[in-house]
Amino acid sequence: MQIKILGWSGGIGSHLKTTSFLIDDDVLVDAGTGLGDLPLNQMTGIRHIFLTHSHMDHVAGLPLLADTMFGVHDEPIVVHAQQETIEALKTHIFNWVIWPDFTVLPSAENPSLRFEVMKPGDRLSIRSREFEMIPVNHTVPGVGYCLQSETGTVAFSGDTTTNDTLWDTLNNYEEIDILFVETAFSNSEIEISKLSKHYCPSLLGEDIAKLKHRPDVWLTHFKPGEEDLIYRQCVEAMPDFNVQYLRGSEIFKL
Repeated sequence: MQIKILGWSGGIGSHLKTTSFLIDDDVLVDAGTGLGDLPLNQMTGIRHIFLTHSHMDHVAGLPLLADTMFGVHDEPIVVHAQQETIEALKTHIFNWVIWPDFTVLPSAENPSLRFEVMKPGDRLSIRSREFEMIPVNHTVPGVGYCLQSETGTVAFSGDTTTNDTLWDTLNNYEEIDILFVETAFSNSEIEISKLSKHYCPSLLGEDIAKLKHRPDVWLTHFKPGEEDLIYRQCVEAMPDFNVQYLRGSEIFKL
């Protein structure tokens, strides 16, 4: 199993791209602006997308991907998400005002895009990889995912703040090799973190103590310009973990 980091930042600017992770050559976790850096011949391989929630930085690439891949495949790209996320996309993006509805193009019987509802706790197997949807705590209905294959287990927090559900679910696994977890703000902005339901280093440090595993921790979703500060504070808040932060284009092989 391979994971390539296409987007990792909480914003854009210069080299910064928002959240999107490529699993092997056919699955995305989130579809932020980082998706746009894939060469066209690699985009054609994407057959499934697992969305964590409906916010723009996690879905901005989806309508453009649907348009770019229009007519390329006989089978649709399948988007897996909560019902609330799907309804938000239908209402606010694929509504013929912001973007065409690719779930009925070229026809309802043969669409370019198909939404499939997942519920927290659901598991789905794709090519010997199992994805479990995990509820988290964000300003809109949000989830993380745990991905398990024969070669390892990887967890994605999605956007969240203090919760028990993520950590309780991960503790049910025999092992977690890598944890990609968001930390949007520095400790000086803890009130903004709580209001926007994101982690800051101190809140993440308190929560990760609930985890019985000791995976490699890779931090994502930093506020642009504060990457080094947030990273240093996370290292201090999580002394028992190997903590690194994503800079883009990393490839993880398990």
